[in-house]
Amino acid sequence: MDRLKQIESFVLVATKGSLTAAAQAEGVAPAVMGRRLDALEARLGVKLLLRTTRKLTLTHEGTAFLEDCQRLLVEFASAEASVSAGGVKASGHLRITAPAGFGRRHVAPLVPAFLARHPEVSLSLNLSDRVVDIVNEGFDCAVRVGDLSDSSLISMRLADNRRLCVAAPSYLRRAGTPRHPSELMRHECLTLSSDASQTRGWAFRVDGQVQHLRPSGRLDCSDGQVLHDWCRQGLGLAWRSTWEVAAALRAGELVSVLDDFAAPPNGIFAVLPQRKHLPLRVRLWIDFLKEHYGSADHWARAATWEP
Repeated sequence: MDRLKQIESFVLVATKGSLTAAAQAEGVAPAVMGRRLDALEARLGVKLLLRTTRKLTLTHEGTAFLEDCQRLLVEFASAEASVSAGGVKASGHLRITAPAGFGRRHVAPLVPAFLARHPEVSLSLNLSDRVVDIVNEGFDCAVRVGDLSDSSLISMRLADNRRLCVAAPSYLRRAGTPRHPSELMRHECLTLSSDASQTRGWAFRVDGQVQHLRPSGRLDCSDGQVLHDWCRQGLGLAWRSTWEVAAALRAGELVSVLDDFAAPPNGIFAVLPQRKHLPLRVRLWIDFLKEHYGSADHWARAATWEP
């Protein structure tokens, strides 16, 4: 049996949520999809999906394998597009969305160089801290930071992202320094509002396990830059990415706390509505981001930037 077809079937079943829905999408019988999954699991020697009569659940190994498979399928489609395109130049309009703060620092500055490299491409950039529906709103690609919610969208990891719990020295003098994540419930915490992208809460490693907390306070906002500014003013604790707070930490305007409980880094992702027939301009945009985000110089230069 074709290994690629097994992988494609696994991704389709995982994203559709059932053998029946996946089989309907491909126009085959559910039993065919089941045989492909059985063959894949037998070849790998690991259980990827727990199947009952009512639902399918990804195992821990299946969740990790799904992300790798999605990335590989996108890259495979990109390779085919590159060959079939031959010497054809990228052209057309590219619609991109990204979180506001990250987009200002790490997406918008790259756009002029990308357009200079591909003069027949035009680009629209949407910056918003809400979770944009890229399918219904017609975007070609979203750049997203942090944990991704479960969805049928295709994601590709571009770089790691580490978050810190930070506060201004004035706030810590007034309210004290938390020594354990559980103490955050007694502090003023500056949080993203519910329509923004930080959906799972603040992550910490406690007793070897990652825990997600939802602290609260009198202030929340849908704009991460506003939270950053409030934090520098001493209004509370915030959970921010290192790319955002590095300059303020160096200047002593902010101090990191709870470092002993820091969670492993999450990711910076390119998220796509589909993997088939990927336009050349989209593939080149993703390659361009990977080229820059994979460079230590990019993050070193960005760390000195202050809004």
